[in-house]
Amino acid sequence: MSVCPPFAPFFGFAGVASAMIFSTVGAAFGTSKAGIGIAGTGTFKPELIMKSLIPVVMSGIIAVYGLVVSVLISGSLRAGNYSLFAGFIHLGAGLACGFTGLSAGYAIGFVGDSCVRAYVHESKVFVSMVLILIFAEVLGLYGLIVALIMNSKASGIDVC
Repeated sequence: MSVCPPFAPFFGFAGVASAMIFSTVGAAFGTSKAGIGIAGTGTFKPELIMKSLIPVVMSGIIAVYGLVVSVLISGSLRAGNYSLFAGFIHLGAGLACGFTGLSAGYAIGFVGDSCVRAYVHESKVFVSMVLILIFAEVLGLYGLIVALIMNSKASGIDVC
């Protein structure tokens, strides 16, 4: 029986960090980019600010996806009996969630900024803005689902 390599948990922790850091950067970018559009909207029509907060809320959900994956992966980390295979699976799960969260945050930010500014001039833009934001949010949800599937595969690995 082989001994688990002592550096194997590094890859699991790298997955935890990847999920949290990249999805949070995406959420922060989406919040800031959409917030700039909301600030511009508020100068012309302050009554539209509350309806324009939808992109900011949806960006925050992206960070929650990364948090969920990082908590699940860190719960699977065990000292002494953690295989390199499980470490690589957890790294892949963290990267899948993190990079899809990053891309979803960018998409939400650009769509939110543009559509909130257009909403000042035309109220019909609101429905299409929400639909496009939902499709952008689903990108992050796909990464969450892939990460959950990968994490469930790594949980059954107990031997090195």
